[in-house]
Amino acid sequence: MLEAVKVALDPTPAQERLLFAHAGAARFAFNAGLAHVKATIDAHGKPEWSLYALRRWWNANKNTLAVDKDGVPWWPENSKEAYNSGLESLSDALMNWSKSRKGRRKGRRIGFPKFRAKDRTTPRFAYTTGSYGLIDNDPNALRLPRIGRVHCMENITARVGDARVLRMTITRHAGRWHASLTVERADPTPTIPPKGGMVGIDLGVKTLAVLSDGTMIANPHTLKTGERRLKHAQKALSRKVKGSNRRRKARERVSRLHAHVANQRRDLLDKLTTRLASTYSDISIEDLNVNGMIRNHRLAKSIMDASFFEIRRQLEYKTARTGARLHVIDRWYPSSKTCSNCGRVKAKLSLDERVYHCDGCGLIIDRDLNAAINIEVAGSAPETLNARGAGVRPATLRDGGQSAVKREPSSRTRGVRLGADTRKSVLQAKTN
Repeated sequence: MLEAVKVALDPTPAQERLLFAHAGAARFAFNAGLAHVKATIDAHGKPEWSLYALRRWWNANKNTLAVDKDGVPWWPENSKEAYNSGLESLSDALMNWSKSRKGRRKGRRIGFPKFRAKDRTTPRFAYTTGSYGLIDNDPNALRLPRIGRVHCMENITARVGDARVLRMTITRHAGRWHASLTVERADPTPTIPPKGGMVGIDLGVKTLAVLSDGTMIANPHTLKTGERRLKHAQKALSRKVKGSNRRRKARERVSRLHAHVANQRRDLLDKLTTRLASTYSDISIEDLNVNGMIRNHRLAKSIMDASFFEIRRQLEYKTARTGARLHVIDRWYPSSKTCSNCGRVKAKLSLDERVYHCDGCGLIIDRDLNAAINIEVAGSAPETLNARGAGVRPATLRDGGQSAVKREPSSRTRGVRLGADTRKSVLQAKTN
């Protein structure tokens, strides 16, 4: 299997200048190749934008393109991998644009590639061939061709282990250089699953996660906590003269504050998902339609800050490592509206009602805890029905279908209701 290992670099000032030069070479190759493709299209020709075609064109024209004002070629100063990574990015961008234009690519429509500016592009280049990567008997360093030995902030050899390095990408973000190594490992052997039993997880904004056993994970609201500092930094940035060194420094300060918020969020989610995957043998979560949820502009910022999809993504690969099983509940299942004691489904339940009151059995329980219990029971069922009486299906919308926000059914009362007995052992399907 493929795995990514990311480590922070600690280059010397001379090495940092070389890193910037390699990133600039990748950007130069990208822009030169894009200009060549656009010129061919304007001349009503048929451009070739495969990686190999772009490489052939670059090798044939680099002595006239990458030259200084005296006509002396400067391309030998950088590794050939820097130019190849820029051409690879261009090829991928053009392929994505072509497939999107023809309707063969999922997701939003992709526009034609644009030229990359120095001050608006993340410095980036990659190594795929040559003598790069780990250094024997030097666990805290990496070898970068044409740059040399670059010190790392941690033991990279121990993190890679016996895996084979396939690619190394160098990027600069928030004032720091990082190396991302794509490694290939042997598929993990099945392990004995954890002995923590089953658990259902209800994700939310006020409380990040509520487990069916009563555990509540607080939402730190990392973006909201750092908004005050971000506001002052962005206001200071707007007052700086464009192109000045002070504006550059102010922009780097804003970037560092954003990176700090992202790191806090990533640290919390990593620790939470690792704890869940190593504690419980069966984990049930909701299939949230985040794109539909963020249409509520009052909650959009908080929903994006909570990173619901990132929790699911991490649980998918971490449960595969620990041997636990991950159950994804259909988005139309009314987990919040269903009573976890008698199975009665409410017709309406507003977001400001934080305590669930059952009109049938009189149960009074926290709204999120009630939903978590229902999610656990739905995940334990051998066959689950959704709120409209149909079988569980992938979370895709039919033409003209309803975009679900949290799998809540309409106000119609007909159909199948899901409930659980008091022992929560089997999911019982009940009809009106």
